[in-house]
Amino acid sequence: MNIYISGLSYGTNDADLNELFTGYGDVSSAKIISDRYTGKSRGFGFVEMQNDTEGQKAVDDLNGTEYDGKTIVVNIARPRIERPSNGGYRERR
Repeated sequence: MNIYISGLSYGTNDADLNELFTGYGDVSSAKIISDRYTGKSRGFGFVEMQNDTEGQKAVDDLNGTEYDGKTIVVNIARPRIERPSNGGYRERR
């Protein structure tokens, strides 16, 4: 189960996220998303858990709780939707 976590403190790292969810079951991966230019946290991340039942328990228990001084939002992640690129450089003719 892929879980989306938002509202994270900018000081939270991958290991912190892994530790938070390990209490609910086996964590396959925990990743804080960072800005591609600055490398700083964007305040959200994803956790992949092996067992869907354990993952749902983590979502139910952690959603709306305080972690590292901030109230976090925890949901089941939706599949990423590919969007067409509307920006960027295009040569004029």
